[in-house]
Amino acid sequence: MDTEKLKLRIRAVNDYPKKGIVFRDITTLIKYPDSFASVVDEMASRAPKGINAVVGIEARGFIFASALAYKLGAGMVPIRKKGKLPAERISESYDLEYGSETVEIHSDAIKGGDRVLIVDDLLATGGTASAARSLIERLGGEVSAFVFVIELKSLRGRDRLGNTPIISLLEY
Repeated sequence: MDTEKLKLRIRAVNDYPKKGIVFRDITTLIKYPDSFASVVDEMASRAPKGINAVVGIEARGFIFASALAYKLGAGMVPIRKKGKLPAERISESYDLEYGSETVEIHSDAIKGGDRVLIVDDLLATGGTASAARSLIERLGGEVSAFVFVIELKSLRGRDRLGNTPIISLLEY
């Protein structure tokens, strides 16, 4: 995996979604088949063995989680923003770097003993990932690791995730 090439394919958008934020846009990375494949292959090679479910966090996490679940032979489970899932669900609210949010998971998506890999495009303050872990644990699952394409080191998101292994492919 050529990290410098991948970084060149990630667009930086200043002042989005609000002033002072530099948004790392992965849509410019995934439009290149070689870069997308490189990221998914690297995630798969670093994932723990024996994963039953790959959980993707809305929305960009779905892109990587789906491909990774296929590659690992695991199921893919979405965690969505409040009000987007149709069946019985549980919710978790949290703060993020520019506001607050609530995420949900279907109540039957994870069963006791499932070994889960949580995937998202970006680790910033760790709020979304921490909320995802809470949902999975409330359903009886075990979070084996977190996987992110990008980690914003200065925001110290990994501090909120405890001792669970964290895999981040690119750091800013």
